Amino acid sequence: MIAMLSGLVDQVAVDSVIVDVRGVGYLVFASSRTLGNLPAKGEPVRFLIETHVREDHIHLYGFADEGERSWFRLLTTVQGVGARLALAIQGVLAPEPLTAAILSQDKTALARADGVGPKLAARICNELRDKVGGIALGPGAIPGAASSPVAAGATGIAADALSALVNLGYPRADAYTAVSKAVRKLGADAKLDAVIRAGLQELGR
Repeated sequence: MIAMLSGLVDQVAVDSVIVDVRGVGYLVFASSRTLGNLPAKGEPVRFLIETHVREDHIHLYGFADEGERSWFRLLTTVQGVGARLALAIQGVLAPEPLTAAILSQDKTALARADGVGPKLAARICNELRDKVGGIALGPGAIPGAASSPVAAGATGIAADALSALVNLGYPRADAYTAVSKAVRKLGADAKLDAVIRAGLQELGR
């Protein structure tokens, strides 16, 4: 089982890259975002690998860090989300905004990925909301996301503040992140207007 590959970038395609490991070329599938951040041909590259073994093929899926790989594994637990579709989602959402989209139930953000319709986006949000806190998201994660008042069901002051920011025209995932930070900063007993002001300050940074 291959868990990691280090080598040189050889050829880059729309959905994959060939990594030259001491003269042996490994075909690694990756998200468009990961492929877009690759170094130039001939430069060193390192991937964390998820190996899928099937009767008719062995596919290697590559990730820049553990957060990406953990999200890939989590996404593919949802019925209807295969490896290619998981990569499509990761191509439009990095780990942090993907976390925010799931916890804030932002189906529109997920539907930006090719192949993800409204029903599948809703299923992904519903099935993964309670699982997000258990994955290793790395340094880009939202601190305390799993215990955030917004993540815990989006009720009360946090939910009202989230709704207010969305009504002002801010994307739901961005508003969720801002409210989560505001509540952690001000405390669970903060008043609604204070949370909204703090959220607006976070969004203005």
